[in-house]
Amino acid sequence: MTTNLLNIKFARMGARLKIADRPARRNNRTASVISLDVQTDRKGEFFEITKRPGVDVEVAVLDVQPADRHLLLLVREGKDKNKFLCGHDERHWFVAGIPEKAPVGTVRQAKEALKPAEVQTAQARKGLRAKVRNRRKNAAFIRQGEWFFLVAADMAVNEKLILRNEPLTRGNGGKPHWAEFCFRTGGETVYVCTRHRNGVTEAKYKALLAGDPKAKGWGWRIMRRNPGVYVKGHIRHADHATITLNGWHQVLMNTESQSKAMKNVAFLD
Repeated sequence: MTTNLLNIKFARMGARLKIADRPARRNNRTASVISLDVQTDRKGEFFEITKRPGVDVEVAVLDVQPADRHLLLLVREGKDKNKFLCGHDERHWFVAGIPEKAPVGTVRQAKEALKPAEVQTAQARKGLRAKVRNRRKNAAFIRQGEWFFLVAADMAVNEKLILRNEPLTRGNGGKPHWAEFCFRTGGETVYVCTRHRNGVTEAKYKALLAGDPKAKGWGWRIMRRNPGVYVKGHIRHADHATITLNGWHQVLMNTESQSKAMKNVAFLD
């Protein structure tokens, strides 16, 4: 697809696009030959696609939904095909990689592919119609950005273990969502700092300290990896309207982290 045609497709959903043959501004975040990002200039936000000079990459738009302000983008690098949902959510534009295992050819299918199995089961149980399934609040769930919240009416919580003003983060350096009340159960204990945002095991943590005395000053924090997370009260984020959860809700992140395509995404919310 030509640059002019890509610009036309993005313009149909009300977005600007810039394409450049140069190393991505955040190429330290990806080893891929192409990078997708959301940047800002004096005119506001725009999508940016950058690729390494001399590399043959096919970029095409598979589906555009102007009223919904979303499109589905295909990036083909040799035999590899990656798909991305580009769109507008509340206040800002975003990019999300779609899991390769999902047979996706439309914006609607991409949105469904980004929902974890528990969310799909909940909306099926409620018998939600297609046009209702992607509302940020419906009978099955409440969504804020990449996080889904499902009612956990029978959840028994130890009051002594409730955390206040707890961050919800996917570990990629993006801005966290903040939960007024949070309860975590299960999972693996990990040690987290700015140099190890996804956390390391206790054995790895001890090895790092033994190998480098300065490591003690890296601002470590003990967290749980892949725990069951439940929240209630106000959920805040700078780029989203605050939501209020009455009673405990299970927290689930969308499936973009399961996508190899995320190696191409430089966007941080």
